Amino acid sequence: MGISRATLADAHRLSALAIETFPLACPPGTTAENIELFCTEKLSPEAFEAYMSEGRYRIWIAEENGSLHGYVMSVSGEPEDPDIAGAVVHRPTVEVSKIYVLTDAHGSGLSDLLMDTAVDNARTGGAASVWLGVNQLNDRANRFYAKHGFELVGERSFQVGDSLEADFVREKVL
Repeated sequence: MGISRATLADAHRLSALAIETFPLACPPGTTAENIELFCTEKLSPEAFEAYMSEGRYRIWIAEENGSLHGYVMSVSGEPEDPDIAGAVVHRPTVEVSKIYVLTDAHGSGLSDLLMDTAVDNARTGGAASVWLGVNQLNDRANRFYAKHGFELVGERSFQVGDSLEADFVREKVL
């Protein structure tokens, strides 16, 4: 399985993968309508094209034989949300905004490779920390992030469609 930097040509494939994997991170009470709204707004091919056109976003894909199996997206710069800016204390910082793999890749180590890629890139770029938001009810993801050294530092609200979800904010000092 190869990890490479995504390009604009990957936007449609990335969108399809993101739409397939995003529901895995949602708590059971998240409605299909809210998931669809989020996917339309934040995970469309146009959204990925916009992300990749901005210099502060970086996306890496895990690919084998022309098929995508996972991706990670990081965002450089100061957190815009005041709750996050107050919770994440080490600067400069980089957000690990999205990290998803297909269900059949869970437990394969692919998520570890993607996370290591994003963290190494942040470190090489001079970041003092990386941070992320994770749904408070997503036990699997919270265990994964704790295993990777992300400490619980705060909470935030996260909009999925018309639902406001409760997230933990986690930070890893580099």
